[in-house]
Amino acid sequence: MDGGRLRFLRVAWDVRQAARGGPQSVVRRREERLRSLIAFAASRSVFYGKRYGVRAGSVPTLASLPPVTKAELMADFDRWVTDPEVTRDGVERFVADPALIGTPYLGRYTVFATSGTTGRPALFVHDRDAAAVYLALAAVRRLLSLSSVRALAASGRMGFRTAAVVATGGHFTSSVIAGLARRRFPRLSGSSRTFSVLAPLPNLVRDLNDFRPAILGTYPTALAVLAAEREAGRLRIAPALALTGAERLTDFARDRIASAFGCPVRDTYAASEFMGLAYDCDRGRLHVNADWLVLEPVDREYRPVPPGTPSYTALLTNLANRVAPLVRYDLGDGVTEIPDPCPCGSSLPSIRVEGRKDEILTFRSSLGRPVPLLPLALETVIEEIPGVTGYQLVQTGPDRLRLRLDAAPGYDRARTADAVVERLREFLSVRSLPQVAVDVAEEPPMRDAAGGKMRRVFAERGR
Repeated sequence: MDGGRLRFLRVAWDVRQAARGGPQSVVRRREERLRSLIAFAASRSVFYGKRYGVRAGSVPTLASLPPVTKAELMADFDRWVTDPEVTRDGVERFVADPALIGTPYLGRYTVFATSGTTGRPALFVHDRDAAAVYLALAAVRRLLSLSSVRALAASGRMGFRTAAVVATGGHFTSSVIAGLARRRFPRLSGSSRTFSVLAPLPNLVRDLNDFRPAILGTYPTALAVLAAEREAGRLRIAPALALTGAERLTDFARDRIASAFGCPVRDTYAASEFMGLAYDCDRGRLHVNADWLVLEPVDREYRPVPPGTPSYTALLTNLANRVAPLVRYDLGDGVTEIPDPCPCGSSLPSIRVEGRKDEILTFRSSLGRPVPLLPLALETVIEEIPGVTGYQLVQTGPDRLRLRLDAAPGYDRARTADAVVERLREFLSVRSLPQVAVDVAEEPPMRDAAGGKMRRVFAERGR
């Protein structure tokens, strides 16, 4: 048995035992791993060692440590990571090559790239032990919970075909995972396909109809649009299971999607920083994998908020990954810790993810047909332009968009905005929306007055 398989089996057994042992079993494992991680980060990461000022032999408590942000870690990347062979320049060269999607960096690390905060991509490197943890959590706490006799039988009749409608073309989490799966399990490649969320809707509907997936995985907003296509009779697939992630899934959206497709809809809370933060149960609650991570709901001053209160953001401590440690990392998501036990009986705490309230924008083509534009597709188009650090795209009229933009130091804002507008016009033209104008605003992106959160894609009320 190879080392990777043995590592996975060992972690999978521990994950199963933790849940069976009750809440105290989960807490004990978390606290042991937390102490070990803090000591490791303080001694092996130059960034954390200097930031903490830890004396030899002392291990500070989590609450005493200052939070860190994505911008801070990316700006000090080479001193943050604990393997001197891992460098910012080296990882950037790796993710610049699409042919390397799904291959390990330096033969041993998994890398996810997201939109940057300094005009360069944000990069998250995960070691083999962390990958084993993510895989074990997915196998034990996600896949087993979906393996009902009815779902298996229905999926089997459709050849277990799986369709993922995601952002493609870069080292995004979903693309990397799909690439890794294809390389590790080549025999399954024929029954698993990835479709681009940027594809025009008629093309996507046609391709899904041809493929006829048994399992359909994508973002909640994409599923909502596909549900409308199913209700209109244009999308003719009948999946046995729909899986969502990366965006907030509301109860209303869940019910509508389930009704349209006639199948269960299950949700996952995941990020490039930790692949499986939480999985939902059959009661619809998201349960945090609290034996392998710490998630602290906090206000804008990083003070803890009580259970039942929506947070401004959440601090993530990843207990699995040592090559690029995340300790009290500002994840940027608002969450609410649910104080009462879940009726499903899980030993894991449950949360509700508030997230950004980005919206599906709808315009009409020259033929009068409504054309929905997914927020994540629009965000992907904008974020692929170098130099973009912050933005909002606001629908201000039936045929008008307003772009608010911040550019990174060293980038000319006007030229960056022109590049974004040109790419958006190409995107709109392919979708038979050449008449939609994109105006560049003088004002910068603005936070929501009610909650202080930054929405990226939304329609102006009263338009």
